[in-house]
Amino acid sequence: MLYIRALDLGGPHAFSHHFAEGAITVVLGRNNAGKTRLARAVAGLDPSRPGTVFINGADVSTLSARRRRVGLVYQAFVNYPNWSVFDNIASPMKAAGRGRDRDADEMARTVEALADRLQIGDLLDRLPEALSGGQQQRVAIARALAQQGDVLVMDEPLVNLDYKLREELSLQLREIVQSDGLTVLYLTSDPKDAFTLGDEVLLLQDRTKLQSGTPLAVYNAPVSAAAADLMSDPGVNRLGEQILVRPEHLRLAPSADGDAVFEAEVNSVETSGAETFLHCRVGGADWVARLPGMADVQAGARARLYVAEDDLIRFD
Repeated sequence: MLYIRALDLGGPHAFSHHFAEGAITVVLGRNNAGKTRLARAVAGLDPSRPGTVFINGADVSTLSARRRRVGLVYQAFVNYPNWSVFDNIASPMKAAGRGRDRDADEMARTVEALADRLQIGDLLDRLPEALSGGQQQRVAIARALAQQGDVLVMDEPLVNLDYKLREELSLQLREIVQSDGLTVLYLTSDPKDAFTLGDEVLLLQDRTKLQSGTPLAVYNAPVSAAAADLMSDPGVNRLGEQILVRPEHLRLAPSADGDAVFEAEVNSVETSGAETFLHCRVGGADWVARLPGMADVQAGARARLYVAEDDLIRFD
């Protein structure tokens, strides 16, 4: 279990949070939200920052990164280029003094088991340059797991992979967390990761904690406009200062009596096949409507956009 108390992330309020054991907490925030500062504080790369870090009840705030045994995985494929896959995965164990004499066989078994779990068991003799991006990231994850710590910090590790690889590695990551009981901090700027990976989502903005809870609970009941915007992709549409409309809640046809309706001027249209995005002007503001399927709407047209009253997000 990881507990952070009164950590100074550089925002107006100190950061405190209990991270659940055996769960993935998706830390969601945009650039300069404080995600990297949080990761460095947990990993021991910035021990001078005011605040206290507890792992399994022990205060590790003054311990070095090596002594904390917190695994780190970055979005870049950070592997030692002149070492084989085997040596890359084994490097944390060697740094800890294992791998000599009677420990060598145990280390080899650990490396092979991790490689098999991440489907790179047949690549142990290769150098990183001979691997694909997805394979290199699997090596980086295996190396982080080889530390055999209780906490794993992942800084957007899947962002440079294509969709199918992201989906595959996401499933593998969930299986590993559930079987090993790890506490995982998954840092991202993409709200989809909260729903794909997260047992919990923690929202950061301006180096301050906005809200935390299950992804669905935070999505359905944001505490502020900033929280609602973080959990929306594209961002929420604004109707004045107190009413928000999520792009995915807008439709081209009414569903029931009492729907709110907005007159929109369509500026541009983009589609992925599965979805259509209308970029519009509504009441002098820029809006986006995220519609299912292929919508028959052209740029320059006028359209009516409907939303159920219950889907309007209101703040006093």
